[in-house]
Amino acid sequence: MMYDTMKMKVESVVERRSVGDEHIKTDEQRQAFKQWTVEFTRQNHPTVIQVLLESGKDIDITGVEMPNLIYVSRQKNKASHHHFKAGALNALLRISATMTNAPLILTLDCDMYSNNPRTPLQSLCFLSDSKMSKYAYVQFPQLFHGINKNDIYGGENKRLYQINPIGMDGLAGTSYVGSGAFFRRRAFFGGPLSYISAEKPELNPDHVADKSVQSEAVLKMAHSVASCEYENGSKWGYKIGFRYGSLVEDYFTGYQLNCEGWDSVFYHPDRAAFWGDTPISFDSSLNQNKRWSFGTLEVAFSKYSPIIFGTKSRGILMGLAYSHYAFWGTWCIPITIYAFVPQLALINRVSPFPEVSDPWFYLYVFLIVGSYMQDCLDFMTMGGTFQRWWNDQRMWLVRGISSYLFASIDFFTESLGISRFGFDITNKVVDDEQNKHYEQGVFEFGVASPLFVPLTTASIINFIAFSVGITRVILGHAKIEEIFTQLILSGFWMLNCWPVYEAILLRSDKGSMSLKTTILSGVLAFGLFSVSSCLTSIM
Repeated sequence: MMYDTMKMKVESVVERRSVGDEHIKTDEQRQAFKQWTVEFTRQNHPTVIQVLLESGKDIDITGVEMPNLIYVSRQKNKASHHHFKAGALNALLRISATMTNAPLILTLDCDMYSNNPRTPLQSLCFLSDSKMSKYAYVQFPQLFHGINKNDIYGGENKRLYQINPIGMDGLAGTSYVGSGAFFRRRAFFGGPLSYISAEKPELNPDHVADKSVQSEAVLKMAHSVASCEYENGSKWGYKIGFRYGSLVEDYFTGYQLNCEGWDSVFYHPDRAAFWGDTPISFDSSLNQNKRWSFGTLEVAFSKYSPIIFGTKSRGILMGLAYSHYAFWGTWCIPITIYAFVPQLALINRVSPFPEVSDPWFYLYVFLIVGSYMQDCLDFMTMGGTFQRWWNDQRMWLVRGISSYLFASIDFFTESLGISRFGFDITNKVVDDEQNKHYEQGVFEFGVASPLFVPLTTASIINFIAFSVGITRVILGHAKIEEIFTQLILSGFWMLNCWPVYEAILLRSDKGSMSLKTTILSGVLAFGLFSVSSCLTSIM
């Protein structure tokens, strides 16, 4: 009832575009809401900084002193370039410097919350140790609640958040994943041995903030450094603070700090430090990975490419570790080839693989089965189940012909000046029916997303290829040892694509595959078959 009442009040205020006196209880609130005018929008408004609680003055109902609590909304206008999340973090970095300039900083996504009150103390054990003066940050794993039993969309990202960081931790430290990290403020001002001073002394990490956070001078300075124009011609985002140049500012910032000589540490306590949300709709999950892939490609093909710049700065192993993420999007090439080429070859009676009797066949089997077994072992060693691993590897294949493919196309077309990639915030809000399907482990297609088209096309082609291959074997038109590998590949893809067949043929709810997507995929499948037939006849 309290929530519904609050929701009604908020919607009423938004509709009226003003805050009435009945909602204002103090003069401080009245002063803050004076800035909300008719022209005030999400994309165009002045800086809003409101001190809600001040340490040393405010106490809770039991008489315990409360910490500082300050609401900040940086200035926005149509002419400004915001650099998205990294720009917001840099604005907060400067504002906090003028007010408290605390030596440690915690970054946390808005959908995450603390689960362990000892987490700050655990971070201090690392960052206050004189032997670890080169550590820029302590990264805790991202863990998520609300994931269904078998994690059908691979939202846990166990390899990204739990497995790979352990390996990188054995080198110079794990990458920064955007949330759940305690930073040393000094790390944002150059390497351990190369200090870079900010343009205002009050922003430097050694500045002592000894004035009240509500003093006129402090608030004036805080509003000044939050301005859209403040960073123009400055080193912010390029030499100081969180780094610009990639949609995945977290990966790029951690990578840059590491190249400057800072180390980091990955700490995974028994009790989760933080819990958060992950997308539980299929389209949102794919779009999130598309944005990540695009952002890492921006780094991969920049002058800071990990394969060259990273290797030169921190050695071959760290260079390769960061390159693994940077070239994420290029996985679309081998995955797309294996999703279509052997199957189209099978339909056209061409076999690109060695026969079962050929010694090379056993090497091929060893490499494929061995890599999958190693992946499964890594996953289950970190507390995963076989069913979750199966869904995780399925999502890797699905992302390869959807998220990675579209991200790569977008990146290279933008590089040629053909299109412009937009920043999409991942939607983690779902309706009751979507939530019900997710809890039941049923894939949610619903919307006519372009990301579903290559997946549906691959499903159709693999089904046809498998059917044609089996029919040829039964009728004696082909020996099974000749097309065995292609049949296995087609069958493997069909097994992974079962949710697609189910969405096309067996479901009639809102989460079923849209007719538009099915028809377009069928046309594309026919087009690919026609082109492959022409190429086969020419060869």
